[in-house]
Amino acid sequence: MEGVKEQLQAPIYRTLTTVHSIDGGGIRGIIPGIILGFLESELQKLDGEDARLADYFDVIAGTSTGGLVTAMLTCPNDKNRPLFAAKDIKDFYLTNCPKIFPQPGFPLFSQTTKVLKALSGPRYDGKFLHYIIKKKLEGRRLNETLTNVVIPTFDIKLLQPVIFSSFQVKKNPTLNALLSDICIATSAAPTYLPAHYFKTIVFERKKRENNLIDGGVAANNPVCIDKEERENNLIHGGVAANNPVCIKEEEREYNLIDGGVAANNPTLLAMGEVSRDIIDKNGDLGTQKNKNDNSKPCNEAIDYSKFLVISLGTGSSSEAKTTTKYSAKQAAKWGMLGWLTSGGSTPLVNVFTQASGDMVDLHLSVLFKALDHSDKYLRIQDDELKGDVSSVDIATRKNLDELVRVGEKLLRDPVSRVDLVTGKFKPVTEETNEIALKRFAKLLSEERQKRHPKPLQEKAETQN
Repeated sequence: MEGVKEQLQAPIYRTLTTVHSIDGGGIRGIIPGIILGFLESELQKLDGEDARLADYFDVIAGTSTGGLVTAMLTCPNDKNRPLFAAKDIKDFYLTNCPKIFPQPGFPLFSQTTKVLKALSGPRYDGKFLHYIIKKKLEGRRLNETLTNVVIPTFDIKLLQPVIFSSFQVKKNPTLNALLSDICIATSAAPTYLPAHYFKTIVFERKKRENNLIDGGVAANNPVCIDKEERENNLIHGGVAANNPVCIKEEEREYNLIDGGVAANNPTLLAMGEVSRDIIDKNGDLGTQKNKNDNSKPCNEAIDYSKFLVISLGTGSSSEAKTTTKYSAKQAAKWGMLGWLTSGGSTPLVNVFTQASGDMVDLHLSVLFKALDHSDKYLRIQDDELKGDVSSVDIATRKNLDELVRVGEKLLRDPVSRVDLVTGKFKPVTEETNEIALKRFAKLLSEERQKRHPKPLQEKAETQN
């Protein structure tokens, strides 16, 4: 496939490996949408109006709503350029979220409706979500994205992650699903949207061998299964464990639900995938060359000081950390219904998404600080959301507009990191997120120029 992947040179040409990730969070995807629009506008100031985020990142990863944004930024149009500009993401959410998450006609009975839905099935049928994703992504597949992507899901039948990774699809064609199916799957959050089932058929002949390889970040642990037909049930996928599966079968079948069960922040997952790719290619980022033989690599660890990472959160509730909304005394009495509906929200989902996102940020903060390269890691997150704005599905116009304001304010906030003791984000510098993004835009532009000096404007005119 031609396009941006052609521009992103092999590891030997890199001085930086550029990674971008976007958390899950339903309608709160508007928040990173605002941030992404600003970053892309800064890149356009440097490199022209045709600049797009996919031109600058070696890998973009996303979980749940972040997976949808990832696909929007990297799916090619008929001119082999990104289907969406980053500035379009906000309007996509404002237009479509009220139809994806239709609100009850009588707000006074909304909590009762949620309880009843929790007992009888998911809150939303997902029909409009499926329709709009399939319409927008135009039948494109994973191997067609304009830069590498990593979108996690989770198999609820085998209780293992399935990672849809550009790096792995080259070796394992059973991962080459439609981007629409992948996005529907990673967005299928438990209790909110239904699990997603689909088939990936690789060869036209009736009998064939498909290999499904899990593209996670831990050490490989292959499991081989021989059978004529195999069904997989996948759940929301920001999962850190790596457990490749090799399958011999007639068809590869999937039943997928939302992807942030174990790691709602997919940054480490993305770094793991691109690191493995660098090692496979024996690039200079993954290995140090022998002084006496420039072509001979040594077996040394990945140099993470040469990574540039931007990780965007979708916001989290301040009430979850500053009030006694949940307590051990309360939770000790909860059964299934309590874990699904207490406090006007879904405690089970809140717990796993909040914990995983914070832990990834903590690990990366420590890593980049230890390498004395904190200036190459940027995490943008708001943990002060209150009331309706902290929900993932209250898609009223008023609430969606408030999320836009949250994203705009976040740009003006100081760069912050999570404090493990308090669990809250605290400023670590006087630099604002807006200023930091301008600095990162300059680094991204410089890196791209080193790899491919041809102007983006000239590239676009050539393609046209």
